[in-house]
Amino acid sequence: MPSSFTLGPHFEGFIKQQVNSGRYASASEVVRDSLRLLEEQDAIRQARLDALRAEIERGAASGPGIPASEAFANARQRIANMAAGATDS
Repeated sequence: MPSSFTLGPHFEGFIKQQVNSGRYASASEVVRDSLRLLEEQDAIRQARLDALRAEIERGAASGPGIPASEAFANARQRIANMAAGATDS
């Protein structure tokens, strides 16, 4: 099922460059490889979105949060405790 597409001068030049470099045997190979790459990128992007949504759900299910000021105070205290433990040695 052959298809015809207008790509414009920029992409036509890029395709010719790829074929002329010997990397690909034809314009069709360049287009197929490009579409495979796009498909891979879409799959990666979707997997990342799914993981992010799962983390958001996990966070929402974990109950109420604490104020940022309290979280930072806790973090500073843990760092101070670790530093004090390191100087005791």
